[in-house]
Amino acid sequence: DYQIRRVGTVRDRMNPARPKQVTLDGRNVQVVLDGITGNLSVHDKRTGRLWSRETGAVDGWLVLDAVVSDDKPQATLVMLNPETTREIRATFTVDPDSSEVQIEIASDGPLSHPLDFPSAFATRKGDRLIVPMNEGMGFPVDEEHSRLWRTIAYGGHGICMGFFGVAEDATGAGWMCILETPDDAAMAVGKGRDGLWQNGPSWDATMGQFGYARRVRYVFFDKGGPVAMCKRYRRYAKQIGLFKPFTEKVKHNPKIDKLIGAANIWTFDAGQEKLRLVAEMQSLGMDRLLWSGAGSADELVAMNARTNVLTGRYDIYQDIMDPANFDKISYRHSDWVTEAFPQNINWAGPNGKWRHGWQIEKKDGSGMIPCAVICDSKAVPYARKRIAEELKTKPYQARFIDTTVAAPWFECYHPDHPMTRTQSRQYKMELLRLVSETFNLVCGSETGHEAAVPFCDYFEGMLSIGNYRVEDAGRNMWRILDDVPEQISKYQVGERYRLPLWELVYHDCVVAQWYWGDYNNKLPKVWRKRDLFNALYGTPPMYLFGLKQWDEMKASFAASYQVAEPVS
Repeated sequence: DYQIRRVGTVRDRMNPARPKQVTLDGRNVQVVLDGITGNLSVHDKRTGRLWSRETGAVDGWLVLDAVVSDDKPQATLVMLNPETTREIRATFTVDPDSSEVQIEIASDGPLSHPLDFPSAFATRKGDRLIVPMNEGMGFPVDEEHSRLWRTIAYGGHGICMGFFGVAEDATGAGWMCILETPDDAAMAVGKGRDGLWQNGPSWDATMGQFGYARRVRYVFFDKGGPVAMCKRYRRYAKQIGLFKPFTEKVKHNPKIDKLIGAANIWTFDAGQEKLRLVAEMQSLGMDRLLWSGAGSADELVAMNARTNVLTGRYDIYQDIMDPANFDKISYRHSDWVTEAFPQNINWAGPNGKWRHGWQIEKKDGSGMIPCAVICDSKAVPYARKRIAEELKTKPYQARFIDTTVAAPWFECYHPDHPMTRTQSRQYKMELLRLVSETFNLVCGSETGHEAAVPFCDYFEGMLSIGNYRVEDAGRNMWRILDDVPEQISKYQVGERYRLPLWELVYHDCVVAQWYWGDYNNKLPKVWRKRDLFNALYGTPPMYLFGLKQWDEMKASFAASYQVAEPVS
């Protein structure tokens, strides 16, 4: 009875005079909207290709009304999903002088599940998904791919720039979808009825609600493929203020000159040998170095006095261990902000459950105990205090802030400091701004995301495609692997799939590096291939080693450095 009443109500709300089809014309594309289902089809007049949903696919939407503008190629559809009772207002605007279509989606009330809209366009054999996952990937739509799934746009372990698309391998024709409201957005990905991969925009709730209007911009290309997409996105990044090149950054901080081309050096057992290591590396031709392994005040002064050495150290303002667990865990991290527990931790939901972060093994080996995650709105004062005090005695020139960019923008439901994902992003950027502008340090963070481009100078992990790193790369950092796992050989160093999307957009703004658990010398059998990727992308190498490995293989490290350094 309820279903009958509901359908009857829907029919009563439908405007019987609504057009059964709406056509919006631009110079290069023609958009057709189905007045019954709301399906979007785009005909590229230059290539003749029609981008639309699969034939016979049902999306579940009913159009209640359609309002067509009289003075421009624009139409608004009022649509209802009978299963969820979700009503949306979707406005489609075609740029009359280009090949671009903007879509704005508005709705009211709670959003309990992600909303995938507009639906993904069908693909065909010979197409490739273009995905800015870290540096970038291209996935042929007719192949099986592991670890390819829905990917958020609001964190480093997602898409690191706010776009994705599809391109034809043969012609370079295709489309890109620019997420103009990326903070609660994702790229939905899955297989169509014909078994081919396809992708489209997906929207998450903001604090449980649909909230603000969501916007995407589709750009259609008749040639150029990923390069054309990146050129268009680079213009967009400049337009919205994300683009900040080194030529501008160096005016504020001349120390950035030392970063360009500098191999990132991580070692944790150097003890009193730090100065000897740096001197030996430079004597072997490893001239430009980012020394990330910290040091005493005297060591830092001595290293700073050397030409082309940039001194830095690790830091973190995310994970906090409950002090009650200190006697139970295998180690305590000196950079945990313990004094923030419990008043400043992030609540993952309104029920008071705190958000879990990095896990530490118990002393007895019986399991793991998770850290809490700080609320991003509370991190900056702790960083300001710690860094200011340390710089009084230790003249660091750089600082690596772990997890800040790698982790998603987190909502917080703590009643004393609630926070949306947008606010989380803003607070994270304030933390990085503190490092780079207030303390005038060369600033790095983990993995990488375009939101941090104005504030970060290097990203550790951008070259290491997150979905295809070695297992437990963040824990077993020291372990050198003799065998190369399939995901490494196929994707991580697979030239058939990797694309330098990040470099095409932001190469002159941020230095991209490998991950500190997935560095150049991690897998000797692909070491040289990693070096070649550095040379191809114009990025410097990263090495992590102990004293014994350095003494045994210093010639190999020096030879590796010479592959990438001349072009990074």
